[in-house]
This record gives sequence, structure tokens and C-alpha cells, in this order.
Amino acid sequence: MMKTIVTILLGASLMTLAPAHAAQKAAVFEFELIDTSLDGELLGETDAEKARVTRMAPLARELLSHYGFEIVGIAPVAEKAKNSNLQSCGFCDSAMARELGAEVAVTGTVQKVSNLILNVNLYVRNAATNKYEMVGSVDIRGNTDDSWFRGIKYLVKNRLFKGVAPQ
Repeated sequence: MMKTIVTILLGASLMTLAPAHAAQKAAVFEFELIDTSLDGELLGETDAEKARVTRMAPLARELLSHYGFEIVGIAPVAEKAKNSNLQSCGFCDSAMARELGAEVAVTGTVQKVSNLILNVNLYVRNAATNKYEMVGSVDIRGNTDDSWFRGIKYLVKNRLFKGVAPQ
């Protein structure tokens, strides 16, 4: 709960930095599922959640490209990224982004509190300075394909790029 509150507050405080993205090369890494639910503790990650989390990064790449980011492929570091906790690896996301020739590292998480309450988070970090350029968070209701994908679309359009028309 405290992590979610901090994420929301951090996201709100960085919202004014959104226009800094113009024509940047972005390495968009695979999303991570953080399951703090009782269901997750008892039953583990479901096949449906595995499929959803796999589809989040491609959707983020597509959405961010509409706002001027040049998406670079992550294949050369994909295995290393998959085996890292990109949210707490000591800026390994930035290092991998630099290795790929990207200016920003984009990571994301879906935090599952329960089957009803989930949170989608997106982080855009400057690969050279390790500082966040944009952070956004949105709560979603329901653990379905529709809610997850609607959540990331809302996050990009209404949190990160509020008032900015896609290109």
C-alpha cells in the first residue's frame, strides 16, 4: 500500500516533465508483475496474467511511438533484462538502454493487490543521468485483458501525455 502511495505521489510530482521526450530513442523493457494478492500467494501467477503481462510492453511501445519516441529493439539484452528486477537493480535498465543506443529506459509494472484492484505503472528514465523523466500510475478494477490494456492506454494518454496530441 505504501509503495502504491509513493508511486502515485512520485508520478504526480513528475507530470510536468512529460514534454522532455521529443524524438528520444527509447528501450521499452518487458513489464513485471508484482503480485501481492492473497490469490497470488496461494495459487501463483495464472496463465492469463502471464499472457497479459507479456502483451503490455508491445502495447507500450506502440503507444509511446505515437508520441514521438523512436523505439529501439531490446533483443540483445532481453535475457539479461528478464533475469533482473528492473525496478531495483541499481540502474541496470539505464545501462542496458545505453548499450542499445537508447536515450531513455522505459520499464513498467502491474501490481496485483487482488483480482479486483490492480495498478499499472510506467517509468521513463534518462539513460545518461538515471533520473526519471516521466512516471505515471493508474489504478484499474478487474483482472481482465480489457482492464489491463485499457489501463495502460489511459495511463499514457491521460497521465503521461495529458493535453498532448499523438503524432
